[in-house]
Parts: sequence; structure tokens; C-alpha cells
Amino acid sequence: MPIPTPNIDETNEDFIDRCMSDEIMVEDYDDEKQRLAVCNTQLENKKNNNNMEKRIFNVETRVDSTEDGKEVVVGYASVYDSRSNNLGGFYEYIEQNAFSEELINSSDVRALINHDASLIMARSKNGVGTLNLRADEKGLRYEFEIEPELSYAKDLAISLKRGDISQSSFAFTVAPNGDEWSTDADGNNIRTIKKIDMLYDISAVTYPAYSQADSDLVVAKRGLKEYQDSLVEETKEEIIEEKENNLVRNSLISLNIELKKRK
Repeated sequence: MPIPTPNIDETNEDFIDRCMSDEIMVEDYDDEKQRLAVCNTQLENKKNNNNMEKRIFNVETRVDSTEDGKEVVVGYASVYDSRSNNLGGFYEYIEQNAFSEELINSSDVRALINHDASLIMARSKNGVGTLNLRADEKGLRYEFEIEPELSYAKDLAISLKRGDISQSSFAFTVAPNGDEWSTDADGNNIRTIKKIDMLYDISAVTYPAYSQADSDLVVAKRGLKEYQDSLVEETKEEIIEEKENNLVRNSLISLNIELKKRK
């Protein structure tokens, strides 16, 4: 099912009009509110695509039952201070308090399956809605009820119960100067995310935790290159400084020898 995407020279209003009137969208999303939500997600994804990142975490996601018989999905989209797998030349940590209630209250977040904008299960807009998000001592916790009328949501609940789906992921952008690069004792490049700027979606994902798409790592790898370049520059400066110090030291030695000869 192809979902319309914004064109480069298209205004937001023109895209929403085109998306809402698209024949396939009208057929697949006869509910105008759901169709508008999908169109808005496409618009936001396009707008933030250059800086948006996605990460996958192998953290338990479960289905609980409430007293009135409703099924509720509970899990963590991300956890603090957990070292990632090798993401292509670096490892990553998300620092304690990178998530906050202020962040949640300023974000428009969807609960999706595999980050697919057409599979919306719940939503939190400025902290209010069918998706309950909370930043606690462990990380970013999420919770939402399974809507019986959404067949794909029911399918997800079955897959979670069977253990066929066990990973969670989230889409985000990092705040300006919100990450820090370093090198650990083993020589590994380490990226520490200190502050998340915006949340876009949390997703149950079917692919393994090590299968991180290159497109999800563009921003991080850009930062890695800048960090590596800075290390090269520092090394060059250290070499130049060492050469200058050696030159001064050798000159002083030569001068001292010359003075002794004159005596």
C-alpha cells in the first residue's frame, strides 16, 4: 500500500490536501481522523528525516490484562546506560535523564509497528492521548491498550504473547550539543546521548536488535567522522608542538655546548 510522501517543492497544506484525497488513502482509511494522522506522520517524517534517528532495544515487551478484560501492551522503547551493539565503528549509550516529562509533553508520538505510519495503534500528543509515555529511572516506558477493532493491533498482541516479537524501537532527534564523543580504554569510539530533543514514534519491531539500517545512523556517523577528524587534528597539533619543543631543546643544548667551549 503506497502512502503519499511530500514533494520537495510542495507546501505542507498542499501535501495534506493531496494525501487526504488520494484514492488509495481514502479506500484504506475511510476514517478521516486516522487518514489525517497518517498524512501528518508522513509530513513530519519527511520534515525531520535529515536529523531523525532510530534505535532498537532488546528489552522485554509484554501484554497485560486489566480487570475489565482489556489487553495492554507495556514495554520500554529505550533504557539508560545500556551499551549498544557495534553500530558501525562506535558504541552508544543513552545517559540517565536524556528523556524527561518536558520532552514527552512537547512531542507528538505514535505507537507503530515497524515504524510503519499506516499501522497506528496509539498516540500521545503533548503528553495526552491513548499512548501513555513516562520517563522513569530505567528509561522511556510506554503503555497502550489494544484496540479490538484494529486487526493488526490484535495480531501484534498475539505475536508478543508468543514471543515472535520481542524488540522495541523509537524514532528521535538529539538536541543541539546533546551528545558527546569519547574513546574508552579499549580504543572504542563511544557516543553518549545526553539529551533527546524530540520523540516521533515508538515501535514494536520484528527484526533483530543488531539489524540497524544505515539510514537510521546517518546523524551518528556524521558525528563520528567529525570526532575522528578532531582527533587527527589534535594528533597533528601534538606532533607539531613536540617538534617545536624538540627544536627549542636542541637549540638550548647547542647553545650550552657553545658556551662551555668558549670558557
